[in-house]
Amino acid sequence: MHRIYSHNSRSDTLQSRLLVLSSVIIITFAIFVFQSYVMRISQKLFPIPDFVFVFAQIDNKSMTQNNGPIVEDKNLGVELVAKGIKFPASMSFLDKDDILVTEKNTGMVKRILNGTVLEKPVVNVSVVNTWESGLLGIAIDKDTTTGSPRYVYLYYSTPIGGQDRADYRNNQTIEEGNLLYRYEYNDGKLVNPNLLLKIPYPPNFTYYHPSGVVLIGPDRNIYLVTGDFDQPVTKAQNVNSNLPINGTSAIYRLAKDGSAAKGNPFGGEMARYYAYGIRNSFGMDFDPVTGKLWDTENGPWWADEINIVEPGFNSGWKKVQGLSYMHIPHAQEQSELNSLVNFDGKGKYSEPEFVWAETLGVTAIKFLDSNKLGKNYENDIFVGDFDLGNIYHFDLINNRTALSLDNKLADKMADNRDELKDVIFGHGFGAVVDIEVGPDGYLYILSLYEAKDKCDPNIVFSDCYDFSSNHIRGSIFRIVPKNY
Repeated sequence: MHRIYSHNSRSDTLQSRLLVLSSVIIITFAIFVFQSYVMRISQKLFPIPDFVFVFAQIDNKSMTQNNGPIVEDKNLGVELVAKGIKFPASMSFLDKDDILVTEKNTGMVKRILNGTVLEKPVVNVSVVNTWESGLLGIAIDKDTTTGSPRYVYLYYSTPIGGQDRADYRNNQTIEEGNLLYRYEYNDGKLVNPNLLLKIPYPPNFTYYHPSGVVLIGPDRNIYLVTGDFDQPVTKAQNVNSNLPINGTSAIYRLAKDGSAAKGNPFGGEMARYYAYGIRNSFGMDFDPVTGKLWDTENGPWWADEINIVEPGFNSGWKKVQGLSYMHIPHAQEQSELNSLVNFDGKGKYSEPEFVWAETLGVTAIKFLDSNKLGKNYENDIFVGDFDLGNIYHFDLINNRTALSLDNKLADKMADNRDELKDVIFGHGFGAVVDIEVGPDGYLYILSLYEAKDKCDPNIVFSDCYDFSSNHIRGSIFRIVPKNY
């Protein structure tokens, strides 16, 4: 009887333990499902910029003083050009050692002369600086004839003058929005502003996805990229709706007076569009050999892209992001592509030239039209990211219609960070926001480098997430040959 009792007791104990274990598993699964639900709801109610959420997942090594900035090529080095710039967004060269930089949150354009950030701004505009909005893009027209003014183009987000935001959401008649202005540079100041383009804030707007890179093309026209303003509801985002095209999700091609440039692929309300279907972009540049336009684009939680932008290019958003087969079952893939809006055949979708499967907040793209870093880098592509502080280097194939990708990247996609090792040119730059080639032929990097010590990757709302802050400082670095 004792052995029987003991056996039953052990059985009861085992059953009790199994019951407890099963309960723990069920409760854990229920908590996981609840957290996932809360996350989905919170993302809708309180959306966070693409690159911010990923930032919370990275290790902090690339953001520490001892680990950066560093370039992998032992024949090259990194120099500090300037520091202390309040949350910079973009830069453009007036001349050698003479740079104009936009401060996103102050609305100031600062001049950096011989490495010194001049205290007095060349212009100060009123901006709304919440999340990704603010003073964003700058381009200086370097093709100025003698005696004519030197034009500088600025793209920025205006505040909602005196209006309650809740009222504004339902009032489409308010005229504030994202603006492209042309200024004249004269005696250290930007003067005579001329409004070229106004993109009104859409109803239910957020402060996300205004994009804002401005370029002067080889054809001397102005190129500006805008995102979907987090409101992908028109045909410009491949949504079959009757809503008017509202100026979002575009790459514009404009004459210097702001009118539609000659030869644009579309007419009517799309007359100033060169491309569409853009979700959010922080990088554009022209191939100095072919004259083709390339861009970068941020995905939602996956699929940052590099694209060739032909006239009429449809980047695919909101139907397709990344390589079309990534998140669309094969049987539905062609049907989904066929459903893209093509504006009577004038719009043409093409697959990205490269994709980061994990969104890393890819930003600037720049062709190095110089041999100052060596012939092996001349006319190659350099790309920065916000989250890891990396600079990527890409070769092109001989006819320059695609990137030269080998081994695990031959499928045009980095499935994970390990696969990026072969294309990492430098790391530890902080949050890269712009890359330019200076008049001296060297590569210049603008980043939120000084913000690194304020960032705790385990705290989602640490200082590096406060995109409205003036406390976060940026720096400019120059990549040069050692012993140059």
